[in-house]
Amino acid sequence: MRILRSVCHSLAVAAFLLTFSVAARAQAATAAKSTTSADHLSVGGNVPKPLTLSLDDLRNMPHKTIKVMNEHEKKEETYEGVPLADLLKQAGAPGGEQIRGALMATYVIAEGSDGYRALFSLAELDPGFEDSEVLVAYSLDGKPMTGDLGPLRLVVPHDQRPARWVRMLESITVANAPK
Repeated sequence: MRILRSVCHSLAVAAFLLTFSVAARAQAATAAKSTTSADHLSVGGNVPKPLTLSLDDLRNMPHKTIKVMNEHEKKEETYEGVPLADLLKQAGAPGGEQIRGALMATYVIAEGSDGYRALFSLAELDPGFEDSEVLVAYSLDGKPMTGDLGPLRLVVPHDQRPARWVRMLESITVANAPK
C-alpha cells in the first residue's frame, strides 16, 4: 500500500509539473506573439526585400491623413498612417508598368493578430492603376489606437463598408495566384 501511495504521489507530481510546463510555454508563446503583433508590422511573401517595421519606424515615414466615414461606427473618423502602396514599394513589390501579364494575378493578404484576413489584388493597391488610398494607420482622431483596434489598422476608405479594414494589423503578405 505504501509503495502504491508513493507511485500515485510521484505520478501526481509529474502530472502537475507537465501541466505547469505546458501552461508556462503557452503563456510565453502568447506573450511573444502579442509583443510582436503589438509593435511590429511584417511585409513579406513574394518580395525581394521583406520588411519588419516598428511602430516608431512607421511614424517616422512620410505619412498621410485621411477622413473616412466608418459605416460600423456611423461616424466620420480621421486616420493618420503610411500608404500601403509605399510599404509595398519599399519591400520591392512590383508596381506601375511592371504589373502586367502574370503579375496581374499577384495578391496581397493583410492579417491581424486575431487571425482576421483581407485579400487585395496587387493592382488595386498600386497608384498607377487605382487611387485606393489604403492606409496602414497608427492614429485615429489624433490619438494612438489601443485595445482591439491597434496599434495598427488597415483602412480601406473607398470600400462601401469596412469589411476589409483589418484591426490589430501585424502582417502584409504578397503572393502569386497559382495557375
